[in-house]
Amino acid sequence: MNEQLKDPLSGSIVDERYRVLSRIAHGGMSTVYLAEDIRLERNVALKVLYPHLADDDSFVDRFEREAKSAARLSHPHVVGVLDQGVDGDLAYLVMEYVPGRTLRELLEERRTLTPKAAFAILDPVIAGLGAAHDAGLIHRDVKPENVLLSDDGRIKIADFGLSRAISRHTGTGMLFGTVAYLSPELVSGQPVDARSDIYAVGVMLYEMLTGTQPFTGEDPIQVAFAHVHQQVPPPSDVLPGLAEDIDELVLWCTARDADERPIDGAALLGELRHIRQTLPGEQLDYAQSNNATQVIPRTPERDDGHTTVIALASNRTQALSAEALTGPRGDDNSRVSPRQQRRAAKERNKEQTRQARTPQKQLKPGKKSRNVIWIAALVLLAAVIAVAGWYFGAGPGALATVPNVTNQPVASAKAQMADAGLDTSTKAVFHDELDKGNVISTEPAADSNIRKFRTVTLLVSKGPELFTVPNLVQRDLDSARADIEDSPLSLGEVTEAYSESVASGKIISQEPQADERVKRSVTINLTVSKGKEPIDVPSVVGLSEDEARQKLQAAQLQTVIAPEAVHHPEIPEGAVARQTPEDGTLHRDEEVTLTLSLGPEMVDVPNVFFQREDAAVRKLEDAGFVVEVKYTYGKSVLGLVAGQDKTGEEPKGSTVTLTVS
Repeated sequence: MNEQLKDPLSGSIVDERYRVLSRIAHGGMSTVYLAEDIRLERNVALKVLYPHLADDDSFVDRFEREAKSAARLSHPHVVGVLDQGVDGDLAYLVMEYVPGRTLRELLEERRTLTPKAAFAILDPVIAGLGAAHDAGLIHRDVKPENVLLSDDGRIKIADFGLSRAISRHTGTGMLFGTVAYLSPELVSGQPVDARSDIYAVGVMLYEMLTGTQPFTGEDPIQVAFAHVHQQVPPPSDVLPGLAEDIDELVLWCTARDADERPIDGAALLGELRHIRQTLPGEQLDYAQSNNATQVIPRTPERDDGHTTVIALASNRTQALSAEALTGPRGDDNSRVSPRQQRRAAKERNKEQTRQARTPQKQLKPGKKSRNVIWIAALVLLAAVIAVAGWYFGAGPGALATVPNVTNQPVASAKAQMADAGLDTSTKAVFHDELDKGNVISTEPAADSNIRKFRTVTLLVSKGPELFTVPNLVQRDLDSARADIEDSPLSLGEVTEAYSESVASGKIISQEPQADERVKRSVTINLTVSKGKEPIDVPSVVGLSEDEARQKLQAAQLQTVIAPEAVHHPEIPEGAVARQTPEDGTLHRDEEVTLTLSLGPEMVDVPNVFFQREDAAVRKLEDAGFVVEVKYTYGKSVLGLVAGQDKTGEEPKGSTVTLTVS
């Protein structure tokens, strides 16, 4: 597609929260975009369903329910479902964004993988499927396009929750899925469970090893019929010399009868890891280039990896009955594993070879000992078959169900495993809820059917993992918050308080204290400084020195006495004549300077009798007095002082009243 063509959703905002940045991929049912979650400021994958699906109210209801079920699944190898909604004519699903590429892109680049590389990719995929199966979820569309390989090495499986909703939307006359990986029961409309996902994993493993899918055709319906009527061939047909155990693993996963496959992802994961541990290195590193005489077949045409909807009998002119879809199943092999079938077939071939070599007519009579030898050989062969039957029927190779021993002490769990005929090993891991020494879970999972010769690993609680609380006192709040977010702990309540010793914006205290050992779920509460507490400066003018000191001390302020006292006409000697500052605010232990009074200053009052008014007033004011003038007969031209109320010594600054006539 021309990258210059702008997608209509590019740059738009979905549901007032998700800004569409670019298109990542598109398939048969939806288009996937890289988007920004505006609220949480992170990149997400936005899967937008095609309009004909969003227009169906019943489908949208089912889609919401399936998305909520998928969102409850949390596993490191499953792409997380973060949100789901409908915005106008858009029905969308928000998923974790995993930058990288798909397994399909890797196969297009390399074409084939070694068994070691294929197992390394499948291990986390099957682990994720196993967790989903334990939670009651079935993927229904496992394929390389849904296996994501991140740039940092993580491997995740995507699209849980969408498949079931769309498959219900199609109705009984339609078939949902990518035909190259469809299980026979999906094609024929039979009930589907975790074993359908296992079938798709087996097909995917075949393709990873050989570079081709087991069934191809010009018409998708032909490929679907092949899954019903034919057994997936062993990959060694294309790769001569491939380990027999790998052949058997593929055939076990892709058995046409679901009862002959691993019961779920957990059961398959145990077998995959067993093969990885037991196969020699040269067999795990097997590659086509190792076989000089091998002819590498051309990769056949296949579909583009999009999910396909195939019309069944109700949508075609040709009548296809369920019997025509499913066809004969072949002999019932008592639901034994492919490994047992292959070994039994080898024994039958040996038997037929011996019988072919046994003469039907005695050409030279008299040599009866030869017949005795043949009879003994047949008896021995029968004994071998009987022993093999016992081994796989009641002996160490028999199937056993893993007991559920969750939250039981190790000794009790081991006893139950022994009663079931299973050996155990233990692995200690942290757990926040279960007591130390109790079993968290088992590998393979509880209720799995496994061979008795396999070992069940008991995951035993070491108790909660404890983390050291960092020292955040005297740190900036933003810096402390970043450290907490990078740790397994979380930030709790943040309060503010005045502090005389910690600067504004710095952390005064924390709870729990620094260096305490706490569980992952603990939150750290912080108290942040608002700086020093402001104190209103009290007025102490007119108070005695002792009274003034006590009042300032009560306000947590320091008192400083000015070195020089001053006269004050109204404040007695020894009292506070003035203070600096007079008002406003200070902080604790800051200083207020007090100037004490010397009392009034005594000055001789000048005698101004019979002096002109202006000269008398000037003389008294120059001496430091305040002058008040009264007129006997009103203001006259002469204006002579006829009397004054004060003579002798008077406090400087006091008022002298003159009578002018």
